[in-house]
Amino acid sequence: MSDTPSELKYTKTHEWARLDDGTVVVGISDYAQDALGDVVFVELPVVGDDVKEGEEVAVVESVKAASDIYSPISGSISQVNELLDEQPELLNSDPYGEGWIFTISPTDSDDYEELLDSNGYDEFCSSEEHEN
Repeated sequence: MSDTPSELKYTKTHEWARLDDGTVVVGISDYAQDALGDVVFVELPVVGDDVKEGEEVAVVESVKAASDIYSPISGSISQVNELLDEQPELLNSDPYGEGWIFTISPTDSDDYEELLDSNGYDEFCSSEEHEN
């Protein structure tokens, strides 16, 4: 079973989100990094871009596949994790810490509240595994 910190919110496309002083920090879940395998490249979003909830904003490439990363909420990209340019493997080794991908300034705070909690995300992942 993958690690699903209870203080975070989650999406059905396997991003996590954490509210931090008015901005939302975003990364991929432990479940997602495990499914991807060894990450070799991250295409980061552009700071200042306005994005809508569910919009593709980044790409993670692994030895197995490339996977789109979607914004969990609508807002403006406020920061990107430039460490990932040199160390994309941080998504594997520390997906909830140093492996964050970007931060977003939300345009609607309700978006964040509508994301899955850890229990809902675990249930979703379990149901997804049973389908495969």
